[in-house]
Amino acid sequence: MPQNDVFHLAVPDELAGERIDVAVAKLAPETSRTRAQTIIRDGYLKLNGETCRLPRIRVEAGQVIDIDAPAQRITTQAKPESIPVDVMYEDEDVLVVNKPAGMVVHPAAGNWSGTLVNAILGREPELMDDEEMDPLRPGIVHRLDKDTSGALVIAKTPKALRKLSKAFARREVRKTYLAIVHGWPVPMSAVIKTGYARHPSDYRKMTVPARIGDGDGREAVTAYSVVKQGWYKGIKAALVKVQLHTGRTHQIRVHMSYKGYPLLGETLYNRGRAPLADRQMLHAWQLGFAHPETGEELMFEAPIPEDFQKAADAIMPEKE
Repeated sequence: MPQNDVFHLAVPDELAGERIDVAVAKLAPETSRTRAQTIIRDGYLKLNGETCRLPRIRVEAGQVIDIDAPAQRITTQAKPESIPVDVMYEDEDVLVVNKPAGMVVHPAAGNWSGTLVNAILGREPELMDDEEMDPLRPGIVHRLDKDTSGALVIAKTPKALRKLSKAFARREVRKTYLAIVHGWPVPMSAVIKTGYARHPSDYRKMTVPARIGDGDGREAVTAYSVVKQGWYKGIKAALVKVQLHTGRTHQIRVHMSYKGYPLLGETLYNRGRAPLADRQMLHAWQLGFAHPETGEELMFEAPIPEDFQKAADAIMPEKE
C-alpha cells in the first residue's frame, strides 16, 4: 500500500474566495476541515506549486491544490454508473450535456451515486484513469444546483480542464439562464451588482452583505430582463432572462430574492412565499465558450424542460 496519498485538485469557480481549508474539505468530502488544517500546517499541501501552511489563505478559481499527505485516505473515487446522459455536443476535448433537474453534479456527502459524474464515467470510463483529474469530480469545470436544469460543459482532458477553468475565472464564458419569479420586476431590465458572502449563521446560504465595500465579501454581478409577466396561480409572476457576469454559489437565487423577486419553487431564499412549483424554476439556457483546443467560439442552447415550459405558458397577461 502507498505510504502517502498524492492528490491533485483544481479549484472550481463556485469555491473562489473560500479559505483553502474549507475548499479542501469540500473538494475531498471525507476530509474534515480540522484534518485539512492539519495537512496544511504540516506542509503537505501546495497551492500552484508553492507550499502553503496557512489555512486562512483564500483560493481563486483555476488554482491547483496538490496534497501529498501521510497514510490517511482523504478521498474516494467516483464510480461509473449506467445512467442516460442528454449529450448536446461532444468531441475529443469537451462534452456538453443538458443536465436534468433533480440530478446532483458530482458525488459528495449524502450523494455518492446517481450523480452526473457517475453518469459521465459510465460512458467515459477513461476519465477515471487520468491521474491529473480529481477522482470525485473528473472534468467538472462548473456546477449547476441539483434542481437547476440545463447546459453544462465537462472537460475530457486535463488541458481542457485547465483552459476552461481559466475561462470561467476570467469571465470569458457566456451564461444565460431563464427563471420564473414571484412579482413583476421593476425596472423590467437591470444589472444587480453587490457584495456577496457566506451567510453568517446559516452555512447552507449565501447572502448580500448589509454594507457593500471592503470586508463585505466578493463582488457578484447579475443582469436580468423581463421576457413575459402576468398572473400565475393567483399571483404576479414573470419569466425573466438572466445573464451571469460572475459565477457565485446560488447567485441568481440570492440576487432575485434580494431584489424582492424570489424564484418560483425556491425554498431557501423565498422570503416566506409559497413555492408554487415542485422545484426552483431556473434553467441554464445558453452556454458559450471558446473551444479549449481550437479557440472556436461555441454556443449551445439547452431545450427548455416540460415542467418549466408549462409554468411559463401558464403566466397569463396582466389584468387591466
